[in-house]
Formats: sequence, C-alpha cells, structure tokens
Amino acid sequence: MLVINRTHETLQNVTVELSTHGDLKLVDRPAPLPLTAGQHVTLHASIKVRSTEAGVIFGYVTYDKRGSAEKECLILNELHIDLLDYIERHWIGELSFRSMWAEFEWENKIHISTSFTDVTEFLEHLMRMTNLTVVGFKPPPGVLRGSGGGEGKMTMIGSGGAGGGGAGGVKTAEAGFNALLGGEDLANEEGDLYLQSVRKIPTLRKLSEGCSFFAVNLYSRSIFGEDALVNVSIEKLPGGKLAGSIRIRSRTQGIALSLGDRITVVQRGLSGC
Repeated sequence: MLVINRTHETLQNVTVELSTHGDLKLVDRPAPLPLTAGQHVTLHASIKVRSTEAGVIFGYVTYDKRGSAEKECLILNELHIDLLDYIERHWIGELSFRSMWAEFEWENKIHISTSFTDVTEFLEHLMRMTNLTVVGFKPPPGVLRGSGGGEGKMTMIGSGGAGGGGAGGVKTAEAGFNALLGGEDLANEEGDLYLQSVRKIPTLRKLSEGCSFFAVNLYSRSIFGEDALVNVSIEKLPGGKLAGSIRIRSRTQGIALSLGDRITVVQRGLSGC
C-alpha cells in the first residue's frame, strides 16, 4: 500500500490497521512510522486466503498530529475479494463430471433472470464472467493456461474522516495496481481464445439455435483444488425471454455459495435489477 502524507506537517505514529471477515487470515501488520509533509512510503501486509469463500478486508489509518490530544482516524473503504482471482479454467471429461456430481453434497440453485434473448450469447457471457468451461470439450493446446493467480493486488482507498481525520490527512492506494490490470488483460485474452473454440462446437451450436430447451454442463476449479460443477438448463419462452435454472454442486459449501453469488450479480446487472 502506498501511504502519502498530504498535509503540511509531520505526522507521528502513522498506523494502517487491517481486519478481515471470512476465510481470510492477516499474517502480519505494517509497523507504525512517522511521515513528514509530502512524504510517501510503501507498506506491505500479508493476507492468507484459504478458500474461495467470500471475504472482506476492512480497516482504518490512525496518526498523531501536533497539538491534538487524540489520535486522528481515517476509515478505509471495504475491499471485497473477487472470486475470479481464485478460479482457473480447467478441462474435465463427462465421466469424471458425472462421478463427482453424484458424490458432491453441497448444491446451490439459481433461477435464470436475464435480459439476454440469445442462448449462445448468454452462455458465453456466463463462461466469460465465471471462468467456467464446457464439460467434455477439450480445447486446442495452449488455450487453457489458467486465468487467475490468487495473488492479485488489492486496493483500499480512504473514504473520508472519522474522529477528526478529514479528507486532507493520509491517502492510501495500491502501488502495484497496474500490474493487476495487466494480468486481467491477459486473462481476458485467454478467455476470448477459449470462447472462440467453444463457438466451433457443432452440437452446441445446433442445440442453441434450433431447440426451445437447452442444457449444458460446465466446470471450473479453484487454485485451492476446489471443484465446481454447474448444470445450466435454459428454456426459450414464446416471447423470446430465457428462463430456467443453474445448479452448482461442490464438495465444500464456500465455492458453491460464492460462485452462486457471482452468477446472481451478473444476471442482476443484465436485467437491470
């Protein structure tokens, strides 16, 4: 984190306090330090992520000002962990899918609610936003290299003052955010290559274009080795609207709920809810 003193005086005991919610563990905390007027320093805090369960990082910055008996405090915006940082594209065969589907106990069912009227476009959007792949379809070599590293940079920006901090105190930002954007561009490029190969599946194209009912099995895996099985069942209604359900099964509850939340948010954005 890049911490900058925007004031015209020296601040003492500048401390970044972070806390976590969910399956996250704060390994170490930045030590307090003084900052002269206009000075900036890069601080590091290690956070261990143990699963794809939804997590939140929150915190605040405290510092001492000359002539003030109490510490100044600046609250930081919450940072929600993005599921896609920990989900990679992987290929799986139909036999393995059926075996795990019968074995896994956790299931999360989501009803389809989207403004998309084309099955192919909806399916491609779903796979692009969740890193899911079509079960039984092995893409050309080099297409599935994984799209996520689990060590993405995180950003927390001060949202205002509390306890007299005000907006002119300390500003925090992530110094390596540009590196994350570069990784995201690479992941998008790999995703586009995969979707291009999916469009060439003859059976998938015929079913999506000529049938009123469509079903497909999808799969993804987290960097923690968690498997996510997805069954998408879509019905084309007479008015052109898409209906149906998306069932997610996994060995653990966390990834089933997190992936379900991700799909729900994607659909909500499409339908304008």
